[in-house]
Amino acid sequence: MGIPAERITGLILAGGRGMRMGGADKGLEVFRGEPLASHALRRLRPQVGSLMINANRHLERYAALGAAVVPDVVAGYAGPLAGLHAGLSRCNTDVLACVPCDTPAFPTDLVSRLAAALEGGTGMAAIAVTDGAGGRQRHPVFCLMRRAALPALGDYLHGGGRTFGAWLDAIGCAEALFDDAAAFTNLNTREELEDFARRSS
Repeated sequence: MGIPAERITGLILAGGRGMRMGGADKGLEVFRGEPLASHALRRLRPQVGSLMINANRHLERYAALGAAVVPDVVAGYAGPLAGLHAGLSRCNTDVLACVPCDTPAFPTDLVSRLAAALEGGTGMAAIAVTDGAGGRQRHPVFCLMRRAALPALGDYLHGGGRTFGAWLDAIGCAEALFDDAAAFTNLNTREELEDFARRSS
């Protein structure tokens, strides 16, 4: 039957330190004339009912992109799980779809396929996986999460846990297989950003 898009909140993760990009706010780095976060918002918007951006710097600039901005609740740049925690804390739907800000070509059917996996499984989340030359690769930051997972995530973070994949395994995680591994290419440096722009033009 599927989960209707209007019952899903979308979250863009842009709260990191951008260390491999020289400390830049990665979501505001320009790709094809727009901030990376704008590309993620435009790609995710048709797949969900509402949108949020997790950011910890330049909050007004992110708000100008047209989505609610939610900073981390857990202090100290605790990683993408802290961003997910912030999103779940502010989520008004039963399900939250999460994507990073640095992957501008993720699938346009990402959320619907994650929703099918979530409904077909028994855990609290579903993530994207791909098969390639190096074998099966998990992409845990591309996930669909039940809001009911929030207390367990809070406990994990406050206990010092930071590993996305390990926490998902602990709460139960279904997998949705995608054919195009390149769609999940994340851009961690300006060199990668420029190279991806050339190859995808």
